[in-house]
Amino acid sequence: MEERKTMNISIDEMDPTFLFIWKGTRHKGNEEPEYRSHDFLEVAYILSGEGKYRIDDKIYAVKEGDLIIINPGVKHQALLCPEAETPATEFFVGFSNIRISGCPDNFMPLPEGKHILHTTGELSQRLFKICASMEAENAVRRQGRYFMLKSYLVQLLLLVIREQCEPMERPKGYAFESAGKKYVAEQVINYIEDHYSEKISLDQIAENMYLSPFYISRIFKGETGNTPIRHLINIRLEKAKRLLENGYQGSIQEVAALVGYDDAYHFSKLFKKKYGISPSQVRKNP
Repeated sequence: MEERKTMNISIDEMDPTFLFIWKGTRHKGNEEPEYRSHDFLEVAYILSGEGKYRIDDKIYAVKEGDLIIINPGVKHQALLCPEAETPATEFFVGFSNIRISGCPDNFMPLPEGKHILHTTGELSQRLFKICASMEAENAVRRQGRYFMLKSYLVQLLLLVIREQCEPMERPKGYAFESAGKKYVAEQVINYIEDHYSEKISLDQIAENMYLSPFYISRIFKGETGNTPIRHLINIRLEKAKRLLENGYQGSIQEVAALVGYDDAYHFSKLFKKKYGISPSQVRKNP
C-alpha cells in the first residue's frame, strides 16, 4: 500500500482569520443556487444525514461525520439528495490567512488528493463538539466572541491536519470503534440514572454529550437493544415500583412526580403496561 505523504507543520503559522459560520439542512428551496468558487477557504462538517456535493465537476456522496475541504478557487455546489432517508445537516466555517509548511498560502491539504475527509470515532466526536461550541459562542455574542471562535477554528484545523499526518492503517487490535460505542452507551445510561426525575429528552442528552441525537440513538440501540427514551421509561418505572414496594405513602401523583412524570394518568398507564398491575396495587399494606 502506498504510504500517505506526511507534512511538516509549524504551529506558529496557525493564525487564521475567522470569517463566518453557517448551519443548515439541505432541502428543496434551500439548495445552493449556483456552482461557484470564492477567494477564501471553507470547511463543511456533516453533522447528520446524507447529501451530495459537486466539486471540480465531480459528484461526491457525503454523510454524517464527513468533512469537506474547499480551497480558494475551487468550484463547488451542495446538491439535493432526494433519495436520502435523512437530508444532510451541515456546519460551515469560512476563514482565510493560513500558512502550512509545504503548501501554498491559504491552502488546506486535501485527504489523498480528494476533497472529503471521512471521520469516525473520537475524531468525529471532537469535530462535532467544536461545531456545537462555535454555534453556541456565536449565538451568545459576548465580549471576546471573535477570539473564542478563532480558537475553536484553530482546534478544528489542527485536528484535520493531524489526521492527515497519521498512517491510514491502525495497529492490529485497535478497537476504538467498539470502545467508543460502549463509552457512548455508558454515558447515556449514567446521565439517565442521574437525571431520570427531571424533564429530559433525547435532544438534551445529545446536547450534554456534544453528539447528534441520531448518532446517540443508533449507537445506544446497537449496544443495548433499547432506545435511550425506552431506557429512561424503564428506569423511571423501576424507581417508582421500588418506592411503592418500600412503603412510600405519598399519592400516586407524588410518586409520578418523583420519577419525572407530571401526568399521573400517563404514569399509571405506562406502569400497568409494564408490570400488569396498577401502582396502587403494588403498595405494601401498612
